[in-house]
Amino acid sequence: MIRFVAFASLAIALLVPPAFGQTTDPASPAPGNPGGMLPGTKQSASSVPAPRQTNPPDQAFIHSATVGGLAEVELGKLAAQKATGRAVKEFAQQMSRDHSAANDRLSTIVKAVGIAPPERLDEEHKAMQVRLQQSDGAQFDHSYIQGQIIEHQKTAQLLEYEIGSGENAELKDFASDLLPTVLGHLRMAQAIAAEMAQQAQAEVPPTNREKRK
Repeated sequence: MIRFVAFASLAIALLVPPAFGQTTDPASPAPGNPGGMLPGTKQSASSVPAPRQTNPPDQAFIHSATVGGLAEVELGKLAAQKATGRAVKEFAQQMSRDHSAANDRLSTIVKAVGIAPPERLDEEHKAMQVRLQQSDGAQFDHSYIQGQIIEHQKTAQLLEYEIGSGENAELKDFASDLLPTVLGHLRMAQAIAAEMAQQAQAEVPPTNREKRK
């Protein structure tokens, strides 16, 4: 949890534009107001609603959730093609479907907020993609599933972070709705990993098992 808080703090520091919180003009918009509205402004005109509010945690969430969602779809498509185990292949196909739907919903919310989300994978997920592309067979299945366990643990923490610290109601609802799905994915990946470990153990000759002990 300490590592996640540190990550969240760093993400917020990187994502908040310099204009936020650095103005000395008393007539300038309030810090963290992405719509450029003055404090207390309810709407820009009698029939035009003000932009939906976001705070730094919302902005950090948008960035990380978008990148993570893109990675889930891309890696899921790759695993659906390269995986050798049936359970791994089916899991990968479900990741592509579920996260594509979540990405579409998040994109709609972000457009309404007026924030430009990332459109491609970050360096970390690109490196993960390259490593998977360079592996095959059982090694690929193992690497993909282990990566999915880690990624879904991170995503669950990210969603909980938005639920507790976010300001935008639609983003918080999105995080609340997605969290059970992500936790379900995590349990599936853990079950597949356990099954693969049992299969690998069963394939080891008895003499080698004794040596390992």
